[in-house]
Amino acid sequence: MTSEIVVDPAPHPAWLPDGALAAAGRRRVAVATPEPAEPQRGGVAPPGSDSSPQVVATLRAELERATAAHGGAVVDPDGSPDLLLALVHEVSGPGARLPARGPDTSGGDGFRIVRDGGRVTVTAETPTALLHGWFHVVRHGETAFTGPDVDERHAPAFALRVLDHWDNVDVHPVMGQVERGYSGGSIFYADGRVRDDLSRVTTYARLLAATGVDRVCINNVNVHAREARLLTDDLPEVARVAAAMRPYGVRTHLAVSFAAPMTLGGLPTSDPLDDDVRAWWRAAADRVWATIPDFGGFVVKADSEGQPGPFAYGRDHADGANLLAEAVAPHDGVVHWRAFVYDHTQDWRDRTTDRARAAYDHFAPLDGRFADNVVVQVKHGPIDFQTREAVSPVLAGMPATRLALELQVTQEYTGQQRHACYLAPWWSENLGFRPWGAGEDGAAVRDVVAGRGPSAPAAVADAGGGGIAAVSNVGDDRFWTGHPLAQANLYAFGRLAWDPTLEPAAILDEWVGLTFAGPDGGLEPRVREALHAVLDDSWRTYESYTAPLGVGFMVRPGHHYGPDVDGYEYTPWGTYHFADRDGIGVDRTRATGTGFTGQYPEPWRDVYEDLATCPDELLLFFHHVPYTHVLRSGVTVVQHVYDTHFAGVERVREAVAAWESLADLVPGALPADVDARVRERLAEQLRSAVEWRDQLNTYFFRKSGIPDAHGRTIF
Repeated sequence: MTSEIVVDPAPHPAWLPDGALAAAGRRRVAVATPEPAEPQRGGVAPPGSDSSPQVVATLRAELERATAAHGGAVVDPDGSPDLLLALVHEVSGPGARLPARGPDTSGGDGFRIVRDGGRVTVTAETPTALLHGWFHVVRHGETAFTGPDVDERHAPAFALRVLDHWDNVDVHPVMGQVERGYSGGSIFYADGRVRDDLSRVTTYARLLAATGVDRVCINNVNVHAREARLLTDDLPEVARVAAAMRPYGVRTHLAVSFAAPMTLGGLPTSDPLDDDVRAWWRAAADRVWATIPDFGGFVVKADSEGQPGPFAYGRDHADGANLLAEAVAPHDGVVHWRAFVYDHTQDWRDRTTDRARAAYDHFAPLDGRFADNVVVQVKHGPIDFQTREAVSPVLAGMPATRLALELQVTQEYTGQQRHACYLAPWWSENLGFRPWGAGEDGAAVRDVVAGRGPSAPAAVADAGGGGIAAVSNVGDDRFWTGHPLAQANLYAFGRLAWDPTLEPAAILDEWVGLTFAGPDGGLEPRVREALHAVLDDSWRTYESYTAPLGVGFMVRPGHHYGPDVDGYEYTPWGTYHFADRDGIGVDRTRATGTGFTGQYPEPWRDVYEDLATCPDELLLFFHHVPYTHVLRSGVTVVQHVYDTHFAGVERVREAVAAWESLADLVPGALPADVDARVRERLAEQLRSAVEWRDQLNTYFFRKSGIPDAHGRTIF
């Protein structure tokens, strides 16, 4: 008998199949670079610097790959190429000013693109920027070479564009290898160590570079004992990961434990004001940058959900963050200090303690005290990545601090990559929210995190603010994200990180056109139409059959999948809905509730305070109201629950039908493996949506005693 060796299939190409390269690959292309300067810092220059030969080599390899697949040719720059990618000392032309260069940026990331008579020239000052210019051409396909002449300047809105992985080196007994991961194991670790083969990590970096993401934190913010050693014993292995991502200009970050001086260094304390502690962190940072010269910095979760922090020593978060900032400053490093701090041992009987208030109460008084290389990383809402919640007031409450907006690409509370839920419309709303109102000069969240908020001091503005971060949804699953359609969220995060003004539907259109491109770059129109039908409004569909009107949670405790209306109602986590026989919702007003509305500037503090002006979609987030309260739609709260939950299930049925309408395109325009996985996930989404509908409707019917006005079945 012989045994057959089974080799895992190659990872799905996501939005970079060979077909996506067709337009450029059919043409004559060239790269022009000046003579490289001497490498810096021990022979490895930061990937965005002018002397980054690895990124230049990557760009050349990209062109070779495209032309080999599609019949074009790589030619000399003086050979009249159709596409010239040129590294220059200074980008000139209209609007050519480079982005601000902060202490933790590697120079300008922008590029200039000129189309003149069908010939396209991309110029940039750094190899990574030129690589971004290449992927811009790829993204636009044939239209990059056709149409009227253009002369455009493109640059990222945010200097820092980071993906945080909640990966554990070891398999955690509760959370598994990837905490809140729904796509298999880690792409970085296996069998308690960094993987021997990191080729998939390089492929991942390629996907990220194509969207504009240029930094990755490779381990969980909940730093367990094994993962803590990445900072010390396993640093050479971290260097291997950094080397795997470096060719695509992606820099490596680590999450570190605040208690590391004790657990790793043997000190009796981690007091941020202790001289020995400060010396330990300086030495640790020196070792990291000596090993990985283009290392990005540290991510810290402190005094939150059991993680150690400065509170143990009577210090505050500015003391803690500045300790690390001092250590990494000589290396132009950055510290991302998470603002996710609250009391997770709350007494559910206590109506005065409000989890929503916590981040502002802890951090706003410290505004102006954080070092210039500290970024306070703020979740988009004040609770925890819910399907609908108000924008965090911290984003308006710390004008003198570099703030980063934190999003969650992994779908912890939005269907866990078993449900199709395109999150870009929700993120776009958050980025476009104007904390000071919609006046002509009203700054939006996207301006605040770009360093352009009201009263931003020079240090914040010059550094370009704190940028944007998100929790990744990637694992070692064949499709990267478990659900193939969840790739759209990862792609959309990168595109919004580059340009937060992009329309979510347009981003989705880009993703569809790239991901489902045929060998010649073409796309079957019905595929585009069906995917828009499934995904365009999928976030609102998900919201409609889950927790209503901004109340949040109502999920199974622990794993957070599926309905459990009272699952967290009598727990210490502070995530309550306070439903009783008369009504539901959390009173967060200044007049009669927790006072949370007072953390917002005008006009929102009063808009949210007043029941007459509070937006309906956030009604139960800010107010406790009777079930008979009439919404602006003209229906009562309880009828809204019934109507939306019935309608949500029907919209999922429509999504299933839209996908099934493509059956005759399998396996031609639609790969059979993608089709099979999507069908499986849509079937589970429909089953789960029915369960949500029936449990939520039954719960509210039994609480209120008010029947459905349309006489539909409620149990």
